[in-house]
Amino acid sequence: MSAPKLRNIGPKSAAWLRQVGLRSREDLAAIGAVGAFVKVKRAGFKPSLNLLYSLEGALLECHWQELSEPQRQALVQDYEARIAAHPLKAAGPASGPVHEQRFDDDGDAEDSAADDADED
Repeated sequence: MSAPKLRNIGPKSAAWLRQVGLRSREDLAAIGAVGAFVKVKRAGFKPSLNLLYSLEGALLECHWQELSEPQRQALVQDYEARIAAHPLKAAGPASGPVHEQRFDDDGDAEDSAADDADED
């Protein structure tokens, strides 16, 4: 999806949508604004509610700020209901513990923790 094709959708949002498989207005219309927003969130991106409003505005062909407060509340309630039914998974740790193993010139493994203890 590119910015000129859909109103309200900038380059960053378009990239997120492409990465979750939404590449056209038809793709967006088929899943809806809330469905697309959920897909982006589940992919690990951190969009604000402005993306949700922008997606709805794109489908309605209006600026996202033109959405009424009841429309916005309905979108948020729909989003919250979907997340309550199928919660987002918490991100795991960035990496596991690091274990260091050194090899001497003849290929024998040396445990660096044991070496440290021997030096005392």
